[in-house]
Amino acid sequence: MTASLRILVYASNSNTRTAVTTAIGTQPDSRLPAFEYLEVASEPMVVHYLDAGGIDLAILDGEATPAGGMGVAKQLKDEIEHCPPLVVLTGRPDDRWLADWSGAEAAVSHPIDPFVLTRAVTDLLSNRSNSIGRK
Repeated sequence: MTASLRILVYASNSNTRTAVTTAIGTQPDSRLPAFEYLEVASEPMVVHYLDAGGIDLAILDGEATPAGGMGVAKQLKDEIEHCPPLVVLTGRPDDRWLADWSGAEAAVSHPIDPFVLTRAVTDLLSNRSNSIGRK
């Protein structure tokens, strides 16, 4: 299989970053390459890494401070031409409308359900791989 997929995980809380990477693991789907995580705790680093390229998907915590993941997602979608798929973690299921506003392709609410988060991530990456393969 190809090189690993790079997943950026943004949360100001290190426990949230750990919960995300632990929930998904490094090889959640045998049809996809292994995952390599890049954990960041600040919005400037998210912008830096996504602007530089090489990130296959980003998971952004909507509860992060001072810059919440939904606002960061909106900024990324507005400013980065080839922005990778984004998953936002919402404070509650009713915040889905904010995730839609942000332009994120998927939303998963806290507390993190490993099955729901893994499915959202693998579906987005599988769809992206399929569309890239057809070009």
